[in-house]
Amino acid sequence: MKIVIIGSGNVAYHLSKAFCEKGIEISQIFARNPTSLQAIAEELNIPSSSTDLAEADLYIIAVSDDAVHKVSKLITNENALVAHTSGSLPKEILSGSFRKASFYPLQTFSKTKSLNYDEIPFFIEAENLADENLLQLLAEKISHNVMVSNYEKRKYIHLTAVFSCNFVNHLFARAKEISDSQDIPFHYFLPLIDETVKKIHTMEPKNAQTGPAVRNDQSILQRHEELIHDEEQLKIYKTINESIKKMYEL
Repeated sequence: MKIVIIGSGNVAYHLSKAFCEKGIEISQIFARNPTSLQAIAEELNIPSSSTDLAEADLYIIAVSDDAVHKVSKLITNENALVAHTSGSLPKEILSGSFRKASFYPLQTFSKTKSLNYDEIPFFIEAENLADENLLQLLAEKISHNVMVSNYEKRKYIHLTAVFSCNFVNHLFARAKEISDSQDIPFHYFLPLIDETVKKIHTMEPKNAQTGPAVRNDQSILQRHEELIHDEEQLKIYKTINESIKKMYEL
């Protein structure tokens, strides 16, 4: 089976790397950005092009959500299977008479950070059982955590991922702003962050909550608010504390 990966961002890089590590041949990696494309192609020894899209049996579109529809128009092979990697888009966003599918890896990807691909959940969807089985077998060569999931379920998976990853990381960035402002090394907080994440492997997140808001300790909350001089940080602090208190009916 000839496979072409379209894209040169974080997801395209890691999918290409995962395939190569598992001995899955990639016929071509195609992208408009020649600099990032060349870097991936040279590191992984994959044929590449920024102008001529190769013929393939399977095209995996790993680009930003806003670009998926436009990029899919580049594919003229009506006999191909085309899958995008977005968690928030239906397979019908793909434009063409080819067979449409979704191949969604649930993970946060950065090119500079190595990953254990075996543990990444993959959610797949296709128009027919044969294509579904093909994508499932492909995903299972990378990961032991592969599931079939339709768009109605997948869009909530993506929403949950935004809450549990993107929002949490933003709070880390906000927390570091505070520690930096007082010359407090942020690495002091890494054991606390690690333990917080470890706990939810064995506890319900709701049952793992600690801190002044869940204790309804108004004196500490007030003192914290007096320490925060940045309007945006204060808004975040108050909003999350109110959310915690509402969850526990305080």
